[in-house]
Amino acid sequence: MSKEGVPALPIEQHLTSIQGALDDHNRLILVAQPGAGKTTRVPLTLLNSQWAKGQKLLLLEPRRVAARLAASFMAAQLGEPVGKSVGYRMRGDSKVGPYTRLEVVTQGILTRMVQDDPLLEGVAGIIFDEFHERSIEADLGLALSLDIQQSIRDDLRLIVMSATLDVTALTNILGNDTPVIESTGREFPIATHYRPFSSDEALDIATYRVVTEALANANSRDVLVILPGVAEITQLVKTLENSTLDIEVRALHGGMPIEAQQAALKLHETRQRVIVSTAIAESSVTVDGVNVVIDAGLERVPLFQPRTGLTQLTTRRVNRASADQRRGRAGRQRPGVCFRLWSQEQPLVAYGEPEIAQADLSRLILELAMWGVQSPNDLRWMTPPPKGAWQSGQSLLRQLGIVDSKGMLTQLGKESAHWPLDPRLAVMMTKAASLNTLPLACGLAALLESRDRVSGSLLGALAQRFKQPSRFPQWQRDVKRLVSLAGTALPREIDEASIGALLALSYPDRIGQLISPGRFKLANGKTATLSVSHSLANEAFIVAVSVESATSEAAIYLAEPITRATLIDLYPAAQQWEERITWSDTQGKLLGEAVQYHGELVLATRPLSELPAAAVECALLGALKKRFGSVLTEKMKQLQGRMALLYRFFPDRWLDWSDASLIETLETWLAPYMAGVTRMSELERMPFHAYLLNTLSWDEKEVFERLVPTSLTLPSGNQAVIDYAPCLIGNPPVLAIKLQEAFGWQETPTIVDRQIALMIHLLSPARRPLQVTQDLQSFWLNGYPEVRKEMRGRYPKHPWPEDPVNAQATSLTKRRLGN
Repeated sequence: MSKEGVPALPIEQHLTSIQGALDDHNRLILVAQPGAGKTTRVPLTLLNSQWAKGQKLLLLEPRRVAARLAASFMAAQLGEPVGKSVGYRMRGDSKVGPYTRLEVVTQGILTRMVQDDPLLEGVAGIIFDEFHERSIEADLGLALSLDIQQSIRDDLRLIVMSATLDVTALTNILGNDTPVIESTGREFPIATHYRPFSSDEALDIATYRVVTEALANANSRDVLVILPGVAEITQLVKTLENSTLDIEVRALHGGMPIEAQQAALKLHETRQRVIVSTAIAESSVTVDGVNVVIDAGLERVPLFQPRTGLTQLTTRRVNRASADQRRGRAGRQRPGVCFRLWSQEQPLVAYGEPEIAQADLSRLILELAMWGVQSPNDLRWMTPPPKGAWQSGQSLLRQLGIVDSKGMLTQLGKESAHWPLDPRLAVMMTKAASLNTLPLACGLAALLESRDRVSGSLLGALAQRFKQPSRFPQWQRDVKRLVSLAGTALPREIDEASIGALLALSYPDRIGQLISPGRFKLANGKTATLSVSHSLANEAFIVAVSVESATSEAAIYLAEPITRATLIDLYPAAQQWEERITWSDTQGKLLGEAVQYHGELVLATRPLSELPAAAVECALLGALKKRFGSVLTEKMKQLQGRMALLYRFFPDRWLDWSDASLIETLETWLAPYMAGVTRMSELERMPFHAYLLNTLSWDEKEVFERLVPTSLTLPSGNQAVIDYAPCLIGNPPVLAIKLQEAFGWQETPTIVDRQIALMIHLLSPARRPLQVTQDLQSFWLNGYPEVRKEMRGRYPKHPWPEDPVNAQATSLTKRRLGN
């Protein structure tokens, strides 16, 4: 028991071990179950460690509300106000002072601190709390901290802790010798009930039904309902408020101002609360008074698709670790109940995917470029950034002008990196000064960075905020911060044209050109749609700000118009005329025009009076590559087969003349003969086989003809053509001849200096197959007698001798032979 008579927290029995481990090691993994007290007891204890004397500790929390609550609780434990020994720091809000030794910070703040001071002077250790949530900021923070520790600060302590950690994956990057300490939690008994609902029942109705069941229990205190998103929260809150239940209904989600979040967590003196929350209440925060949790078992996550460069919001089943965290909320202060809105047999994956595996990586890549890292392989990651998302992020940063082709920061990138914003918005802020729109850019950036739902238009949303800023406290704080950084003031009026221009600077890849009402081709080559009744459905050009990808076409949720003139002013490269020569299958000829581009968009065209020879050649070769197989002659296929046979057995001496290889090298073996050719019909008549053969030297041709001859002299004296087409699929070359012309051949004929036996197709007088063999000697002994017995009666005019090896070969009948 503690001296106040309150049961000691489970973590307290491990505090000495934790201190001892960090005295001897600079890394520690702490697995402590919900209610153990790790968030508040461990940091305060470590402040007294010898290695922390005179320095500060950083405690990273995944959410702002958790950071504030943790700092407030620990300060109260010391009998001090927040900002003295214990303070907090987050974007747009901080309470720290000259004597602060423990800073509770949100995860993105660590990145800023590291970038500003790579030595982290005065910081003795960093504690990563609730690391199981695996935010991209936490993964980046740990990777950068490890880099600092390994290179210049081996005295820096790193502590990673959570209730549900993948210890094996963590030790892979922290080192197998990293101490691991585990603590149980202080959790009261929790009864778990499953209440699945059918697919035809709305989620809010099913949840309301379980809420009424929970409130009917005399032991129930406050109820915490966890739903996937704001829309579901809004619907249930409306349903509850319109009911006859005597309760206090409170919403809780990350898009609310921090004050509103704290108010939602505050106990009501007389009435039961029903707190309807997103996963923000899943961990970190102890919600006082709650002993009932109703979990929908769903989460809404943004999944980035590198192929399209767009993000799709997806609702999916929660993972088992998160479900256990949610359940634990019910037993933090007293015995509780958890209602799960799925069946007990429903399988759940063990852990959720880390954000780094499913997010847009452009901001992470910018941070690494600032750190001097061009490849993710230069750092140690618990989950390495996916290759596709990494390449997509790099491509976007190059298009924005932030990094060069080598991934190094450009001057624009260095200037943009000072803005604590998404790279798109940082570029907008950096360029806005040259457009004399920096004040407006501050308001627009604050709006786009916020989680406020904007319906209608950005123009209308901005106008509301400029007119009544107090109605939007989060935007008001963010815009004040940006205005202060920019050294400017908010504008008195909003210029609609300037909004489109600013957005075009942020989203150059999402500038859309009208295809048909409501359908737009984006500069990245994708197609996106608006409702045909939307006010922008017939605009010539728009900037698609909020786009959600789908299987075929992306849906545009927020866009603003832009004029072609503004687009060209912003991107001078779009004023350049590029010659484009294309092959038209429908017209059967080359079409030449000069084109103005922005990305994949064609802004203007004009016909060319004369087609440049180089462009004609390039266009014809491009068209030929698409239809190469259909224009190959039999001579060409035989030549390819001859070379394929040699290449298969002697790849170091002969060449690859497969279709794929020839298509790739058209410019080498075919282009020199294309002078003056302007039509596909002319190209198709060209002797490809002769040009290809000309790539061999005189000596090589001589050897080639000897090793793989086109024909063979038969015992009858006739010449027979060898078919090399089967060699293209790995089969031996074929010699198809009448059986009588093979009389006298004791062994199977060969080529390639007797190394390759031909596949002999022996034919009847009517040239129908009688036998296929690569062993003539065996055929004469075993197969021929049966063939002779069957065929001599059918073809009596042709010779069928008993001894074919010593018989005269012929292509004639008996009468013409004189028999």
